[in-house]
Amino acid sequence: MIIAGVDEAGRGPLAGPVVAAAVILCGKQIRGLGDSKALNGKSRASLEARILDRCHVGVGIASVEEIDALNILRATMLAMTRAVAALGVEPDETLIDGDKTPDRWCDEWRWPARAIVKGDAKERCISAASIIAKETRDRMMAEAEVLHPGYGFGQHKGYGTRAHVEALREKGPCPLHRRSFAPIAQYSLI
Repeated sequence: MIIAGVDEAGRGPLAGPVVAAAVILCGKQIRGLGDSKALNGKSRASLEARILDRCHVGVGIASVEEIDALNILRATMLAMTRAVAALGVEPDETLIDGDKTPDRWCDEWRWPARAIVKGDAKERCISAASIIAKETRDRMMAEAEVLHPGYGFGQHKGYGTRAHVEALREKGPCPLHRRSFAPIAQYSLI
């Protein structure tokens, strides 16, 4: 049976896309997999390289525009759908981190799915997907710092830190900010 783990990164930030990953573990076991938020950057980078080398991996992205048009939940489910579709292998089952599966939220979803609360700490394939999603999104946000300097995207990755909120007060929102999120909507009115 082919099982894919699916997780996302970037639901909570005020800026940037939401990124999902799907991973089918293959071959030799990868030691050290765990919730990406509990791993340091060096460990995540090392694990990401091993996952990409040994596993089937798909990444899906929902843009800021899609987040604003659909809402963050539907955009997350769309990114997850895109991630599984990008695997290049049809899974028999998908294990989704969280309490919801994409089938109710995304018409394009077509795979059997099971939601697992805190799945990134319980299922190795979800842990692997968590690592890929976080590392991919973190790189995207570091690159965004070059295109939109002064917001600190390379440091806070778009989350609502004190420094990010201060930059918003000074500069106003940039194209990477999610206008449907209340704090950004307020700054857009100023």
